[in-house]
Amino acid sequence: MRKNTKASSARSEAVILRPRSLKEVVLRGNAQGGIDYFLREFMDEFYAESSAPQRAQMLAEEPPLSDNPRQNAYLAAVAEHLAFCYRLSVPAWVVGADRFLARPFFPAGLESLKATLLVESPVAFRRRMIFVGADPPYRPRKVA
Repeated sequence: MRKNTKASSARSEAVILRPRSLKEVVLRGNAQGGIDYFLREFMDEFYAESSAPQRAQMLAEEPPLSDNPRQNAYLAAVAEHLAFCYRLSVPAWVVGADRFLARPFFPAGLESLKATLLVESPVAFRRRMIFVGADPPYRPRKVA
């Protein structure tokens, strides 16, 4: 019986193409119209990685700043949050002035959720005035 090599190849390529750093997330997102998809793919890759030094490396390189302050702050919050959760060194780039917002941001956009999000937001997000759920970079593939 012959394997479907085309399907296998496509799956392998999809795994290979996942970003291995937040810098890659931004570069690919800028080239293809947005970072959301690439950030989710990065999170899957991060959670699948079992090596602490490799995980730290995935956060170490500073993503390029964009003209979207929310994106700049959000990426720094993700990196800092993951570093805290996995007991990694927090990359120095996350504390740059351009990685913080001047006004509160509630990505959910629902007025009724604001009180809950104020309480639930992890410190890395809250200190950047980004108010999200308790585990914003959660992915189904997350491994402790």
